[in-house]
Amino acid sequence: QVRLVESGGGLVHPGGSLRLSCEASGRIISENAMGWFRQAPGKEREFVAGLSWSGAITNYVDSVRGRFTVSKDNAKNTMYLSMHDLKPEDTAVYSCVASTRNRNYVSRAAADYDAWGQGVTVTVSS
Repeated sequence: QVRLVESGGGLVHPGGSLRLSCEASGRIISENAMGWFRQAPGKEREFVAGLSWSGAITNYVDSVRGRFTVSKDNAKNTMYLSMHDLKPEDTAVYSCVASTRNRNYVSRAAADYDAWGQGVTVTVSS
């Protein structure tokens, strides 16, 4: 069973930066596509960013492109989401996800990911 544990959330001022981490069990990090979703209060869950098993293919939602970077360290079994120039609309619960079925295909659909972390809260406010 895949286990994903997020960390790094918190309160940050607009324009600030945070880095989220997702530590994964087993070899999911090095063998499968992974990503991040978020859900803001009162809004639907949305795909934020993801990467393929090799890290060579990445996918970002337009609203974060150029501000967020998804990466991973296979040796540490950890995926990261580096977030810069944060805006109040980035406030949400961010969840780490993994697909045991996909390697190169970085889907934006939640149904394509079958392992989810518990989520970590990011609040952007002055």
